[in-house]
Amino acid sequence: MTTAEFMEIMRSGEIIPAGSPVHAKMHELSQEAIRITMQINTAYHTHDEIVALMSELTGTEIHDSFGLFPPFYTDCGKNTRIGKRVFLNSGCKFQDQGGITIGDDVLIGHNCVIATLNHVMDPDKRGDMIAAPVKIGNKVWVGANVTILQGVTIGDGAIIAAGAVVNKDVAPRTIVGGMPAKVLKSI
Repeated sequence: MTTAEFMEIMRSGEIIPAGSPVHAKMHELSQEAIRITMQINTAYHTHDEIVALMSELTGTEIHDSFGLFPPFYTDCGKNTRIGKRVFLNSGCKFQDQGGITIGDDVLIGHNCVIATLNHVMDPDKRGDMIAAPVKIGNKVWVGANVTILQGVTIGDGAIIAAGAVVNKDVAPRTIVGGMPAKVLKSI
């Protein structure tokens, strides 16, 4: 299975059975991601080296305006798209098999978790997974220790307060916070 075929299946929303060829490809990609993130996280790198490593990790050209304070973790990497002038603070963890799209001018705080997979509820099939993408619009600020769950879209200019758990879409130019995240005010 190619990476392109894998990502097409992950975008389909179909259940990914544990032990299936898709699950095996997921494991293969995770091993590559571990190798690259270990390089990022265990030595000092110049800005250009970070951009090159993130480009290798995602399989796309990361813009020179990208910034990252390691460590950074992902268990796939190939299904993350990052816009221009994006900054990821230290300790971010991306579960991107279902797809993570980050717009331009986005700030993501310390220890942010973005999860795009969920397990099925049937205990007899608990190892099976369902993917859904996370989309973060332009000029979004995600505070420290935020968790964004699968299938969430965050609108342009929104702010996610530190410590929030985002399980529903966030409208543009809205501030949300809490567990689960609720609208605090409009900008």
